[in-house]
Order: sequence, then structure tokens, then C-alpha cells
Amino acid sequence: MTSSEDRDWRGDFLPLVKALRVLHKLMIEVETQYYGVVSSPLEHLSLVTNHPHFAWLQKLSGMMVELDERLDDELPVDAATATAFRLALEQLIGPRAASDADFRQRYLAMLHDAPQIAIAHGGLRRALGSLPAPPDEKK
Repeated sequence: MTSSEDRDWRGDFLPLVKALRVLHKLMIEVETQYYGVVSSPLEHLSLVTNHPHFAWLQKLSGMMVELDERLDDELPVDAATATAFRLALEQLIGPRAASDADFRQRYLAMLHDAPQIAIAHGGLRRALGSLPAPPDEKK
């Protein structure tokens, strides 16, 4: 029998990555609605990657890149790594103390304003729940 400390958590990262992609895509769509009319996909890409209006989303984009890079390594994911990703995401989206107050404030506003974000948030929380909890949450 394998303990949670010895097991490979890689398989649990796949639903997390999927849930993050869904949430991120929806957040970009909602933020684009807040921004206004965008004339082309190329302009949209430029806005999302370079415009200050969208800059706050880069924190989540960066975490997605980190997860993708970790999965690309094709090495087993240990409990400490899985816990660290869970902690970092929970500090970004909640319920833990915010690592970025501006992001958290904007994120909570989106959760309130856009039901599709709230639904995607639930999916992400379910995916995070499959990862090992940081030590202060274990009973």
C-alpha cells in the first residue's frame, strides 16, 4: 500500500489543469466584456498579453504555465509539490489569506458578477480538493 507521501500526484494535476484552463478562459471573456469592443482576434491577443486592463490575470496565467511545465517534466509529482501548488492557488483565489490583494479583489468581483465564473470556481475547488492539504488543514 502506498502512502499519500509516496504516491505520484501527477494524475491529480490533470483535472486541475483542465479546471484552471476553463476558469482562465472564462475570466478572459468576462474581462474582455468589461473592457469593451475588440475588433479582431489579433487585437484581443495583444490586449490580453500587453494591456494594463488585463495585467492582473497574468498571475493566474503564470501559475498555469508552472503547472504545464511541471507536467512536461514527466517526473512523478510528490506530495510536497502537489501541496505547494494547492497552497499557491488557494492563496490566489481563496480561501487562504491572499497572496495578491488586487487579484483577489477583482476575482471576488467576477465571482459575484458572472455565474459562469462561479461555476468554474467550483470545478477548480473540486480539483484542488483532490490534492493533499497543507499541514495546517490536516486533522
